[in-house]
Amino acid sequence: MTAPLPRPGGQIHINVNILNAGVFGGSWRVPENDPLSAYTVEHYMDIAKKAEAAKLDAVFLADGPVIEKDLEYRPGNSFEPSVLLARIAAETSHIGLIGTFSSSYNGPGELASRLASLDTLSGGRFGWNVVTTAGAAAAANFGLAGEPDHAGRYVRASEVTSQVVRAWAGAGETGALPATPQGRPVVVQAGASKAGIRFAGEHAEVIFTAAQTLGEALDFRRAIDGQAAAFGRRPEEIAILPGLSTVIGSTEAEAQERRRLLAGLVPLPYAIGRLGGQLGVDLKDVDLDAPVRRGGLPEPEAAAGSQTFYRMVLGIIERDKPTYRQLLHTLGGGAGHRIVVGTPEQIADDIERWHRAGAADGFNVMPDALPSGFDQFVDHVIPELQRRGLFREEYEGHTLRGHLNLPVQPAVRREPPVHAGAGHSGGAA
Repeated sequence: MTAPLPRPGGQIHINVNILNAGVFGGSWRVPENDPLSAYTVEHYMDIAKKAEAAKLDAVFLADGPVIEKDLEYRPGNSFEPSVLLARIAAETSHIGLIGTFSSSYNGPGELASRLASLDTLSGGRFGWNVVTTAGAAAAANFGLAGEPDHAGRYVRASEVTSQVVRAWAGAGETGALPATPQGRPVVVQAGASKAGIRFAGEHAEVIFTAAQTLGEALDFRRAIDGQAAAFGRRPEEIAILPGLSTVIGSTEAEAQERRRLLAGLVPLPYAIGRLGGQLGVDLKDVDLDAPVRRGGLPEPEAAAGSQTFYRMVLGIIERDKPTYRQLLHTLGGGAGHRIVVGTPEQIADDIERWHRAGAADGFNVMPDALPSGFDQFVDHVIPELQRRGLFREEYEGHTLRGHLNLPVQPAVRREPPVHAGAGHSGGAA
């Protein structure tokens, strides 16, 4: 395969994933944070304002159309993204706003209107994270007897995304939509299955990944480049942002001690349940000190749930040969993304290494615990990246596309659809 193509601009893009109390399973239990803060709007507003002051590209909100089943062990996502992002938009002026909305259980016309409205009221700062929703609980929430299969979810995702983008571009018949300074919202996606990579190559402008090693990240980028080219797109106009969980200390020993603290705070039933869900295996009676058995686990393309995280866990099992207890520690209680532990300089070293290798245009940063872990990141890692000339010191524009060096797309239609007719009052007939 060919080497990764060069990307526009030499600086790193950084989002913060406001994952309620933090990425670790026991993050809500760290002593310095309020365990109930994730249930207050002030929690999200304060982090968003800190992110804007630090000149980050965007805040990111994960979500799913179902109430989390493990709320007895940790806080869930307590606010619907479009409502919360509208509030954040009203009290900020530059920071990008990326929200997760299911393509499996939302209709394209409703999505096009709602998300275009968010882009308009924010002045062109919105991005749509397209997800294919897995899980029987979400399916039951919409009256289905079982979840759609993996392939079917991606077929629908491509159809829905195409219809939404056509509506934004003015080619659909969904009704008048307002124009924004960035033309239309940025399309964001995460998925490392074959179907996910194909979808990304066709539609995505920003891609989140769960790559654990530099080699995996480079292979992923080459796969995305190939798919984008196959769809007639310019691969250099796609930003790849791996997930990065950070544990920061003023010394390496302090950072390692915090990592041990976080591991000890994870409720064990939560961690086992998360891992069992990722593997599709009931682990409640497993010997935690026994080696994880690769035999009997299906190949990635046969997994029913999130193939991205399934592949990530399989990679760790095959590479490290861990016990179940060691695997739970590596995953941070089910967090799933790569965890980097160290001083601000060591965190910056890691970020720079991946960026210069061509594996990442930036990172979707998930601090260990919120807000304290994010405070450490913006107070110490961001200045270190700025000293190295790797991160902006001021915003140069006001839109998410401007922050990400992505081209402005065709504006959404300003005029009403033809069938509305002249003089139509808009009232009920």
